[in-house]
Amino acid sequence: MRAEVPAPGASSRGGVPCRCGGQRGHPPPPAGAAHRYHYTASSRMVRAIGQGVTGMFRLLLRWSQPCPLCSYKKTEASKYEPSLKYFTSTSDKQQTKDENNMTVENLCRLSVDIRKIRRVKGWVLFKKETYVEEIANILQEIGSNETSIASILERCPEAILCSPTAVNAKIDLWQSVCRNKKELVALIEQFPESFFIVKDQENQKLNISFFQELGLKNVIISRFLTTAPNIFCNSIEKNKQTIRMLQESYLNLGGSQANLKVWLLKLLSQDPFILLNSSTPVKETLEFLQKQGFRDLEVLQLLSKLKGFLFQLSPTSVQESIFFTKNTFKCSDQDLKDLILKCPALLYYAIPVLEERIQGLLKEGVSISQIRETPMVLELTPQIVQYRIRKLSALGYSIRNGNLENLNGTKKEFESNFGKIQARKERPLFNPVAPLNIED
Repeated sequence: MRAEVPAPGASSRGGVPCRCGGQRGHPPPPAGAAHRYHYTASSRMVRAIGQGVTGMFRLLLRWSQPCPLCSYKKTEASKYEPSLKYFTSTSDKQQTKDENNMTVENLCRLSVDIRKIRRVKGWVLFKKETYVEEIANILQEIGSNETSIASILERCPEAILCSPTAVNAKIDLWQSVCRNKKELVALIEQFPESFFIVKDQENQKLNISFFQELGLKNVIISRFLTTAPNIFCNSIEKNKQTIRMLQESYLNLGGSQANLKVWLLKLLSQDPFILLNSSTPVKETLEFLQKQGFRDLEVLQLLSKLKGFLFQLSPTSVQESIFFTKNTFKCSDQDLKDLILKCPALLYYAIPVLEERIQGLLKEGVSISQIRETPMVLELTPQIVQYRIRKLSALGYSIRNGNLENLNGTKKEFESNFGKIQARKERPLFNPVAPLNIED
């Protein structure tokens, strides 16, 4: 009689199946072994039924025994489990032990990803006094939904450290420059850190009033609150001093009183960060440019074009830039002034940056004389220049023999010029539909 071979997943005692079903300690049996095992198990079931209650009891007793392989693996795993558990989770336990459990529970109820907060700003969870529910209720009252509230608290967990009184006061302050609550909610959801982190509300209020007195529109002030919140951390005296310096410089250089307000508001709208810098270097730089032969109107033109870059300049850096430009382009003093007036970037870009951009143009076959005619091309990175040259070359346009003006401008301006060149390239030499003028 042929001996029966127990299948994997079956006990060595004649094909008794493992309770784990071949899933916990060992792989499932191969197709052939599974067939033999099921055949053997079925045979034993029939034999046990034939033997009556005693046979059935013995078979069930055998099936209740654990699989030796599973038991062995479980024993081995349990032997190392205590030390492994201690090794892998000690720091996590220590971290969660110091956290404010009530804060964590409240955040979880709001569907906030606690793991994200632990990774970035876990210190917030250690604070004893938090206002999770209160801040969530305030945000909900002004129109934020549950998903937006969870997103706000994940990106700016410091919000739960703000008192409800302070948050309500901040809402009233921001509401004064927003058209409606919908716009306010959109700003908070997009820039939660600007709303919750800046604390000095009285200083913010004074600066908002000052900007409104200057004539800035509320939409511009609201943009300042979100994208340049640090300017509201300045004292009102500091911002007034910087504005006064700009006004005096504009008038002293020949600007008219009638255009002063428009010029100043345009300058602030384009670059509000000028308020973060000291006004002393600006005066020194403007005086140095006048000593280099620039007339007042030319210095005024540079003042308008340089914007915030003017605050990063000093007489020393300007002198170095002028020396580099003059030697590179082999130009006279008048040609140098024309170059700088066309491309003020020659003053504020670092010399290594200018060298890299000039070398990149030379490698593409552009000559120094071409760059001197169109110096604004130096405002573009080498990567942008290469991309635009390749695109123009695909239309048969040669940069070496052509004008660099087609490389200049923003992405939108370049695409517009490129479209015009492409249209001229594809335009037929004559219009076959147009009527012909034939003289009798």
